[in-house]
Amino acid sequence: MSVSSAYQVLDVTPGSDLKAAFRAKVKQFHPDVNNNNSSSSDTMIRLVIQAYQLLSNLSKSEIIESECLDPFDAPECEAFDIFVNEVLCAGKGCPYSCVKTAPHAFRFSSSTGTARATSQGHKEDYQVQLAVGQCPRSCIHYVTPSQRVILEELLGSILNVPFDCSAEADLLYSLIVKAKYENNRYTKPKKKPDVSTKHVDWY
Repeated sequence: MSVSSAYQVLDVTPGSDLKAAFRAKVKQFHPDVNNNNSSSSDTMIRLVIQAYQLLSNLSKSEIIESECLDPFDAPECEAFDIFVNEVLCAGKGCPYSCVKTAPHAFRFSSSTGTARATSQGHKEDYQVQLAVGQCPRSCIHYVTPSQRVILEELLGSILNVPFDCSAEADLLYSLIVKAKYENNRYTKPKKKPDVSTKHVDWY
């Protein structure tokens, strides 16, 4: 997707409020609104996500490839990052607090009182795995870095606008389900065989 196409998809100009445009487009193309053509809605929502990701990265002065792959369709790496779905999180009332189990990876947000991941790349960390496994609401998920960026942006739009955010909440849930499915299908690149250039005299 080109930059100009991204602006057209979100119907914005440089300097516009990307988050507001993103929320508006998600509501516009949500399947509940477009009952007649759900496949078309799904396609448009994917385009909106790609456009938002592209323009957000540009605004942060990051260089990305012109061909933007959907990280939920094609995970770029193994899912080592952690994402907390704060919409479901019980926060300080949770009997199996991830903040107590893995304080190096989670903390409570002062604004919402829910748990939030403070650092990333903990797939091999036993304490984090224990926190994920014990979570009674299944609100902690392993995701890739690109997936996490999109999920956090979407979660932020839900938490910042506590009214009329059902479309964003539905989209967040569907993306988490899709990420879990696709991430489990991800296969590691094959290791190159160790080749020795050392001469061995067999005689």
